Amino acid sequence: MGHANARLTFHGRCLLVRRVVFDGRPVAHVASELGISRQCAHRWVGRFRGQGWDGLADRRSGPRSCPSRTPAVVEERVLAARERLRAGPDHIAAATGVPARTVTRILRRHGVPVLAACDPLTGQQIRASRNSDRRYEHPAPGDMIHIDVKKLGRIPDGGGWRVHGRSEPVRGRGIGYDHVHTAIDDHTRLAYAEVLPDEKGTTCAAFLTRAAAFFAAHGITRIHRVMTDNAKNYRTSHAFQQACTDLGARQKFTRPRCPWTNGKAERLNRTLTTEWAYRQPYTSNDQRTQALESWLEHYNTQRPHSALGGHPPITRLTPRS
Repeated sequence: MGHANARLTFHGRCLLVRRVVFDGRPVAHVASELGISRQCAHRWVGRFRGQGWDGLADRRSGPRSCPSRTPAVVEERVLAARERLRAGPDHIAAATGVPARTVTRILRRHGVPVLAACDPLTGQQIRASRNSDRRYEHPAPGDMIHIDVKKLGRIPDGGGWRVHGRSEPVRGRGIGYDHVHTAIDDHTRLAYAEVLPDEKGTTCAAFLTRAAAFFAAHGITRIHRVMTDNAKNYRTSHAFQQACTDLGARQKFTRPRCPWTNGKAERLNRTLTTEWAYRQPYTSNDQRTQALESWLEHYNTQRPHSALGGHPPITRLTPRS
């Protein structure tokens, strides 16, 4: 099959054949004119003489058959699991018994969009995806804690549009937002979160203090750095600065307009909204808030984490058997 840097398109191959076969010109001269090797020119002329004009068409570069390819029934099982679970390769692998790498190839082969590009409730693709291969990880627990806030619209009693549909009159308009404050350890990915009424500096400072106590209870007794974005509640708040000083931690900020600098917190926010906040329709705001604690326990102690070799974050604090 032709590629982006190919010298000859189908038209170029036809031109080669006309000059060599019909005009009787030497292959070497025509090859030089077209900027290809003599061997390449002889190959295309030979295909024309053996197969006619059809022999000049692009061909699939892969093998005609692939006996080791995953059977169609297995691929259908993987695709059904993806649609049912709306989860990544590791979760699908655990549910189907198909290796995670094979799951990834199957999803890619069938053009299934990545989870980040899909609506967390319906699974339909709603946005384009953006990837970055640049990654880092601090060598020890507590070297850096990433902190962020995720705003979620409050749910009216009886449920909002996710329960009743968009055709119903607007429900919940004007009742405000919950502010989900999140903290995640860079090395272990151990996470902590709270639903709070606002994101003021004093609120963020109190959250940091409680997050530090949570990490200390799990063996992370020293926090060296705290990474946040450049919001005023972090950068100019005296209360937050004092909270960092009390912990003996140095403040670090993301580069302007580069939220991926705080990528671990951003990724936690996405996982949190997909697997907790929008995983199911809730009938009240309290019901969603109460579900956060159990989800965090699952995230820290049971949920496989791809960056940790498929193990949950707690395994980086306790020895694996």
